Amino acid sequence: MVAHLLLLLYQHHHIITIFLVLILASASYGKDDSKDFRDCEKNFNCGVLSNLSYPFWGGDRPEVCGHKGFKLKCEKGQLPIIPSDTLEFRLFRLDQPSRLMTLQLVNSQDYICPSHTLPNSSTESGIHVFGYDLKLKNLNLLYNCTVSSSSSTLEQNRISSSYSYCSEYSGSSFYGGDDILESSSGLNRTQCSIWFKIPIPVESFRRLNGDRPDLKQVLGQEFSVSYKYDEGPSICDGCMASKGICGTNLTDPNREFLCLCRDHPYSFVCKELLLKAKLSSSCTDASLIICSPGQNLKDRRRITAIGVASGSAGILIICIILYSRRKASSISPPVFLKKKHNQDLEDLIRNHVPLPLKRYSFSDVKKMTNFSKDKLGQGGYGTVYKGRLADGHLVAVKVLVASEGNGEEYLNEVASISRTSHVNIVTLLGFCFERDKRILVFDFMPNGSLEKFINHENAFQASQELGWEKLYQIVTGVARGLEYLHRGCNTRIVHFDIKPHNILLDADFCPKISDFGLAKSCPRKESNVSLMEARGTIGYIAPEVFSRNFGRASYKSDVYSYGMMVLEMVGGKKNHEAEISSGSEKYFPQWIYNHLEVDDDESGINGVLPPSEQADSVRKIIIVGLWCIQTNPADRPSMSKVLEMLEGPIGALKIPPRPFLSSPPRLILYSTTTSLT
Repeated sequence: MVAHLLLLLYQHHHIITIFLVLILASASYGKDDSKDFRDCEKNFNCGVLSNLSYPFWGGDRPEVCGHKGFKLKCEKGQLPIIPSDTLEFRLFRLDQPSRLMTLQLVNSQDYICPSHTLPNSSTESGIHVFGYDLKLKNLNLLYNCTVSSSSSTLEQNRISSSYSYCSEYSGSSFYGGDDILESSSGLNRTQCSIWFKIPIPVESFRRLNGDRPDLKQVLGQEFSVSYKYDEGPSICDGCMASKGICGTNLTDPNREFLCLCRDHPYSFVCKELLLKAKLSSSCTDASLIICSPGQNLKDRRRITAIGVASGSAGILIICIILYSRRKASSISPPVFLKKKHNQDLEDLIRNHVPLPLKRYSFSDVKKMTNFSKDKLGQGGYGTVYKGRLADGHLVAVKVLVASEGNGEEYLNEVASISRTSHVNIVTLLGFCFERDKRILVFDFMPNGSLEKFINHENAFQASQELGWEKLYQIVTGVARGLEYLHRGCNTRIVHFDIKPHNILLDADFCPKISDFGLAKSCPRKESNVSLMEARGTIGYIAPEVFSRNFGRASYKSDVYSYGMMVLEMVGGKKNHEAEISSGSEKYFPQWIYNHLEVDDDESGINGVLPPSEQADSVRKIIIVGLWCIQTNPADRPSMSKVLEMLEGPIGALKIPPRPFLSSPPRLILYSTTTSLT
């Protein structure tokens, strides 16, 4: 009976939709436009710049009309000011279609040996919503630093005390690029009272040589940046396509995106778009109410009466149709349900996949892969082929196998990656969704996955492949990527499958987190994630993902997987190949833990590592890894804390307590009853 009802509804959905439209439209156009819609409908002027729109707001423009990171200070006859943390930038030029702007630091001289009272701790300042190109570089200004030992790099970048106010500091002051904060220079940001991070043109770094670098001239230069907002341009484009106006939900602590519509706000698109999708794109008599929003009060009253009468008649007609056709079925339920499911997936793509993301046809994919002749690898989720776009750009084409999820995991991966933009996250160039074909197109990574570089019997071979310094950079890069997923996006993304196989390396061995098929997203203010079943790869799964007895799955589950991967990188052996007998000391985290506690020889870290100048860095990696695999999620550090530990001095790190899931209970982590990757 239910199947017949669904079938009849599907067969007559056009008639049903028209009558529902009449009812809904009469209610919608029987009232005035919402206040927020009216307030944000027109573009605004700010100082000498005119015709500004979302994501900008400020002056007479209310916050609901803009994005949280794009407030402008407006003064008549003056250039707008963009405040950002402790910095302010003057907006010289703005190209909204291209999302480009030209900025200049306000009162640049105030950032050279500032005379105001120093804060008690370091404060990072920057413009996080702006994207830099290769012509820009961060200039770090670090004041009143306490440095135990000064390297040659630091001495070359010392700010002379002959600058006014610098002589008042009891500590030293330095300048330089982001590399000045690397462990090799001997400087950590926590050692300084004030820390400014300011973008400047790369060519300006040449003027920063000598005892008194020309900081004032460099900081006062104009520079161009692109800008972005967390949810990406596609959601705003979809809202505008539905005749809505992009805005912000002021009732949400995180100021999430809101589509302001004539009737009331919606999360993504106006109801009008959903209704019009079911009707002809031209304004027929049936769709006149939707296509003509400008109605006077008399027209609206007449429309309301027509809508109510038509709605009542429509319900009666629907009942007659259902009764007369209750035994008829020209389409079998399975086919109907499959078509409906595919349509649902198309709706998800339309509403959640960015418009700039290229959608390829299957014939396009066959051409770019030369009919799948160059296979890069194969796994449980599908096969990856090497391909080439028409412009010669090399790509990796991931062809997914059919799964029980019928495409949900595929769309989850598309939606998750498309919301990200970070140097340590793989770049999704496009996708193909055609009948049963599920394909993703990524940038080609010449060095493949991290797994092939660390799958050795001992750490010496891994060191020869990459070198300990490169391993340290990879560990730090993955940490930055995870921190971005957990904190930097509009929504918190938990990956749930961090492992060496899913860390790709570009030509410069810069790590890229990939494979978001198991990822889950939630509002940034929430930390726990609801899971219906365990997910991940055996050997890297956090205990709480298997059992609620250990707590709830959260972003800390990624921290655990990261820790297991880091320890595997140092040990050069696969965790899930470790012996699992109750008395085994070959389980790597336990084995390396014992050596860390008794570090009394001269061969590096008691034979775990080869003698190396990077011993301190690798020891930090090991200690961080052991903190990350603590059984209790509350005992694990966040990825922000992980970065702080990796960049900080080795003396500040303590060896964590042993995880109580050590030997016999370790069998839980290697359960063969759970079907995973």
